[in-house]
Amino acid sequence: MAVRAILGQQISVQAATTLSGRFAAVFGDSIETPFPTLTRLTPTPERVAQAEPEELIALGIIRARAKTILALSQAVANGEIVLEPGGDVEQTMLALKTLPGIGEWTAQYIAMRALSYPDAFPHTDLGLYKALNEHNPKRVLEIAERWRPWRAYVAMHLWKSLEIKPIQETTLP
Repeated sequence: MAVRAILGQQISVQAATTLSGRFAAVFGDSIETPFPTLTRLTPTPERVAQAEPEELIALGIIRARAKTILALSQAVANGEIVLEPGGDVEQTMLALKTLPGIGEWTAQYIAMRALSYPDAFPHTDLGLYKALNEHNPKRVLEIAERWRPWRAYVAMHLWKSLEIKPIQETTLP
């Protein structure tokens, strides 16, 4: 989930999904399942930490994100950062933000998805801005205060609300 968050920075969900698939195809181990589209395991931090930036760049990942993925993989492989639920979330987010290319949005998103932190809230997310009809990050945080300690659930609900397409009125003859 952490690599997926990095791949999803400032690009469409579809583009990030494509890059994730390429990444898994190269770095993930093959697996047999009864599901035809499920053929790879998530790449391990140890495997990715050994890669060269050019291997990631060849997949279409920009150099800055390749360096971020490698730095994260090395930190996790070395035990400097633990991406499992139940740890000290605040300390983990601080450690994440020391890595190149990981800011508040990415740290919050990783806390939400990889650490299962129910109060994570990537308040600078464009989708949240759109769903809340608000573009001031301070104001978004103010609005979200009333949802503590469950802001991650609200964020997911707000993102889902953007998928709902209104029914078009039609005029019958």
